[in-house]
Amino acid sequence: MSTYNSFPRTLRIASWCTRLVVAAILLQTLFFKFSGAEESVYIFTKVGQEPWGRYGSGVVELVASILLFVPPLRPVGALLALGTMSGAIFFHLTKLGIVVKDDGGTLFCLALVVWAGSAFILWLYRRDLPVIGSKL
Repeated sequence: MSTYNSFPRTLRIASWCTRLVVAAILLQTLFFKFSGAEESVYIFTKVGQEPWGRYGSGVVELVASILLFVPPLRPVGALLALGTMSGAIFFHLTKLGIVVKDDGGTLFCLALVVWAGSAFILWLYRRDLPVIGSKL
């Protein structure tokens, strides 16, 4: 059973707002990944994962965005987003740099926002995680 209904009103609002922000950022980047936008191709070429890494991460981000709004699977969506953003942050810090193609660090900042939001959602719904949630 979802813990959502046991949350105080302010926490339910925070949950909704955070999930909307995380999903909006993830979904907004899908167009660029799936259309083969120059910046996306550059990024995945630089990390040695073009084109399959670009498509794969896009699919994972799409699935994560949907799962954030499926009550029993919210923590799974958060975990997927957290994992994907951990990879993005890792590559920014090791191969890409904070600023990619003169974006002023926007992509890196968005990855940090999604990472933090996903961590919050995962913490909030940790007891709803399949298999291990009841032990947390």
